[in-house]
Amino acid sequence: MAQSERRSPASERAAPGVVEDVEVTGHIIDSLLLPKILDRILQMGGTFEIRECRVGARRVDPSYARITIRAATVDELDAILGDLVEHGASPVHPEDAKVVPADIEGAFPENFYSTTNQHTQVRLGGHWIDVADQEMDCGIAVDLATRSARCVPMTDVMLGMPIVVGHEGVRVIPVERPRDSSLFGFMSSNVSSEKPKAISLQGVADSIRATRAGGKKVLLVGGPAIIHTGSAGHVAELIREGWIQTLFAGNALAAHDIEQALFGTSLGVSLTHGEAIEHGHEHHLRAINTIRRLGGIKHAVASGVLRSGIMYECVAADVDVVLAGSIRDDGPLPEVITDVLAAQERMRQAIRDVGFALLIATALHSIATGNLLPAWVKVVCVDINPATVTKLSDRGTFQTIGMVTDVEPFLRSLALELKK
Repeated sequence: MAQSERRSPASERAAPGVVEDVEVTGHIIDSLLLPKILDRILQMGGTFEIRECRVGARRVDPSYARITIRAATVDELDAILGDLVEHGASPVHPEDAKVVPADIEGAFPENFYSTTNQHTQVRLGGHWIDVADQEMDCGIAVDLATRSARCVPMTDVMLGMPIVVGHEGVRVIPVERPRDSSLFGFMSSNVSSEKPKAISLQGVADSIRATRAGGKKVLLVGGPAIIHTGSAGHVAELIREGWIQTLFAGNALAAHDIEQALFGTSLGVSLTHGEAIEHGHEHHLRAINTIRRLGGIKHAVASGVLRSGIMYECVAADVDVVLAGSIRDDGPLPEVITDVLAAQERMRQAIRDVGFALLIATALHSIATGNLLPAWVKVVCVDINPATVTKLSDRGTFQTIGMVTDVEPFLRSLALELKK
């Protein structure tokens, strides 16, 4: 809104500064959205007056608040309004989103709207339109002919692509705090090191069952510690029993899983006796070489060379596997995507029908996956290091529930729980 269009309430016109009324609705009291919004206004140098506040009488009833925000300048007010959009506040008198064509390929226009992982809408022709492919740290591309909008990463921007700029005509609908007694209602803190493990585990199992019953996919993001700790058999069982439909990992998990299947070792250590095998340090490389000579993991399964393990079960169950490479990879296996942008795109395609994500013992792949997931996808991160979960939350994947525990007991117990 231009400076000349900023209007104050009649009683405040003599006061210096500019004002704007915003409104917020939903479960804004018990989810602490309202105090968070008021606190942000003060932190950013503004002041507020609550013009109206209606609190829902019952637990399921939404609440409503109308707030007048005052700032010293139009720029300061714009900054406050832009920040509050992420918390679900929107102007009382909204305008259509401002859209400008991209002037450079592979870059957004100046002042582009930067997305969150929350459900977002844009206003086009007086109507609010849902933004598709919701993802944090993207822009919003608009098709004016079809009145549609979607999130696009910076690298996908084409010359002339209509991109939303500014915060006007954009509103965010925050995910509300769970109101049930499941794991996601039980956990009040992101990192759980002292919560009852049995209750947490049952919550994970119930969420997986509910996800499958709802026709959504379960995503497993795994690190090589799954193999090193002797947990591959548990994951293989979960895949074989139909609980996992999508797998994200790196070259290491697949390579050591195949090493175990071919040599009975992981990093050269016998998974039966727990001792290093003579020349065992060569096993992972020999495993990779075997698969490369056969033309890939599927060919190794078809030829009967690979007959067990996580990758074998993925092929047998037609699991959607995305192996994203890194600079340190040996080989790598033929299926590993070494182009990071290509890997990102494959991961984006694979998460579209995911309803639950289980991130186990991998910091980098967990954070990368969290960056791609919308806020309404439930995420559980299991790691012996609580910093992994903290990093996920710090980078915006706030819906993450963390379980600080060893990988093998967790996966063994989960497999048993899902048999019930």
